[in-house]
Amino acid sequence: MSGKNTSTIDRPETPPSAADRGRSRLGDLSRPIRVDRRITHHRRSNIALALVALMIAGALAAAIFVLPVKTMFDQDDQIAERTDQLSELQAVNNDLRSEVARLKTDDGIKEAAREQLGFVEPGEIRQSIRDLPPVPTVLPDGWPFSLITGIVAVRTNPPAPAATSAPATPAPSAPPAPATTTPATATPPAP
Repeated sequence: MSGKNTSTIDRPETPPSAADRGRSRLGDLSRPIRVDRRITHHRRSNIALALVALMIAGALAAAIFVLPVKTMFDQDDQIAERTDQLSELQAVNNDLRSEVARLKTDDGIKEAAREQLGFVEPGEIRQSIRDLPPVPTVLPDGWPFSLITGIVAVRTNPPAPAATSAPATPAPSAPPAPATTTPATATPPAP
C-alpha cells in the first residue's frame, strides 16, 4: 500500500513554507494577510488601531515601570526622614529613662520634693528671694544722672569691636556731654 491512499486527511497541494515548518517566525509578520482575515479592511483604520495599541502599551509601561520608580524614590526620602525622627525620639526616651532612674533614688526624691513642693528638712529655714525689679532707664538731665544714662546706654548697646588692634592711647579727660534724653513727666518732690 502506498502512503497516499492510507490517510484520510487532505494534504496541501503546495509545499508548506518555512514559517509553517517552524523554521522562521519572521515569515508570519512579513507575509501579507488575506483581506477576509484582516481585523479592519481600510488602511486608515489600521493606522488608528496601531496608534491606540501604542498608547495603551505606553500607558501600561508607565504604570508598571515609571510610577513605581518615582514612588520608590519618594519612599526612600520618607524612610530617611522617619529614621532621623526615630533617632531623636530614642535619644529623648533614653534621657527620660535616666531621669526616672535618678528620681527613684532617695536623693532624687528629695531633690524633686524640694523643687516642686518646697520640702524643707528639719532644722532648715526656707527663704524665698524674688528677682529684682527692672531698673528705670529714663532719668532726669543733670550731672549725676548723665553719667548713669551713659553707662546704661553702653551696657544696652555695646560698641562694635575695632577692626584693627592698635594700642589704646589715653584720651584727655573731659567732662561727659549731657545726654539728650527727654525726661519722663517729672513730678516735683513732695515737701
